[in-house]
Amino acid sequence: MTTAPALTPKPQEAPFAPMPVTVSDKLARLRRLRHDPLSYLLSLREEFGDLAYFQLWGLRSMMLSNPEHIHEVLVKKSHLFVRARTQTQIIGRLVGQSVLTTDGEFWRRQRKLLQPAFHHKRIAGYGAVMVDHALKQAAGWQSGQTLDIAHEMMAVTLGIVAETLFGADVSGTVDQVGQAAEMGQRAVTEQSFMFIPIPFWLPTRQNREMRRARKALDSVLMPIISERRKAQQDTGDLLSTLLLSVDDEDPTKRMSDEQVRNEAMTMFLAGHETTANALSWTWYLLAQHPAVEAKLHEELDRVLAGRSPTLEDLPQLPYTEMVIKESMRLYPPAWIITRVAKEDTTIGGYRVPKGTITIASPYVSHRDPRYFPEPEKFDPERFCKENEEHLPRDAYMPFGDGPHICIGNMFAMLEARLILATLASRFQMRLVPGQKIEPVPLIALRPRDGIQVQLQSRSPQVPDGRD
Repeated sequence: MTTAPALTPKPQEAPFAPMPVTVSDKLARLRRLRHDPLSYLLSLREEFGDLAYFQLWGLRSMMLSNPEHIHEVLVKKSHLFVRARTQTQIIGRLVGQSVLTTDGEFWRRQRKLLQPAFHHKRIAGYGAVMVDHALKQAAGWQSGQTLDIAHEMMAVTLGIVAETLFGADVSGTVDQVGQAAEMGQRAVTEQSFMFIPIPFWLPTRQNREMRRARKALDSVLMPIISERRKAQQDTGDLLSTLLLSVDDEDPTKRMSDEQVRNEAMTMFLAGHETTANALSWTWYLLAQHPAVEAKLHEELDRVLAGRSPTLEDLPQLPYTEMVIKESMRLYPPAWIITRVAKEDTTIGGYRVPKGTITIASPYVSHRDPRYFPEPEKFDPERFCKENEEHLPRDAYMPFGDGPHICIGNMFAMLEARLILATLASRFQMRLVPGQKIEPVPLIALRPRDGIQVQLQSRSPQVPDGRD
């Protein structure tokens, strides 16, 4: 007797968000997605739950809010999903073809090449440089002074990236780099939400701004590359790795100046932007939560007793790390992750046709009350060891996950903890009244117009009579 083969269940269709019917409805949805994407994506999760399809101008998209679904796309089935080509092409107009904007064999080769510069042993050697730059930035601060803490954090992290990864001093170009980076990111973001690709040769405002930003950034970075190319010395940093690398198949072939520039530019921008934004939002949150700030100060005073932190102190500063993690929960620097299905597949048993754009938003996922009760509350205790162990993987993903996880995640966390410990030991920040502070979702999640604070010097409360 022949046994009939088991039938494979047909994949389910995911819930579909209501389709806009009229042209005006479609334009309204497009405007909302372009001008307020954070609330738009939150509304999809709140209305449709873990997963919802929606279409806009013929683009089939799939919003993922369940950690298991996100894990399938980013990790388990990462080979079936690629970065959205249109988006990487737009970002590539600013940074070029690099590890950030490619997939496949080229990406694997470049990622392998860059990895040694971010090995944990090499990163550990950067600690003293990070603390030194924080101290230099604060050397001119005075109690009662008002300043834009977002700008100050950009200056600190830019100097750290330039010295640790490129062996250079760019202290005189902070404003130039900051303005160019913001202008370039804004142009990239605006074009990304147009859905209809705009050729780069067209003289649109965004294209003109992209070119100006690229030219300004190149004027800072290219002289550094040129000088180091001439020196032909291995100083052990990322730029040396790039300049001295050879092709696996042809040892006589080295990376071109253009490719060196592309990878260097990617690390130059991403390497300071992520940590600077995380720290800016951290100061913003601490200024509004004195009890959290007091607990942070107690830990810093008890462990450091007024001295600057070192790498060896970090295991004794768990609350400092918890504060950083909770800040990145509420304001994750990378607020959206998109992938495109290379072929028909399924996610969580739901059908995902080839070409579907999957969207995972750390900003949305980090506000899921199933895993973060009272999600808008700033509560670093969420990340104590006991609580963190119960979080499902990818419920919290400030650096992404899978093969494309941020290559500099350990660098960024080390930097953020050391800078926060260095500066919070010496200063408190108080928000200047009357300002409207809101996140603007560019490539990274920035405070729209900076964060104006008034500095207050503090003296460490050294316990038990320690000096």
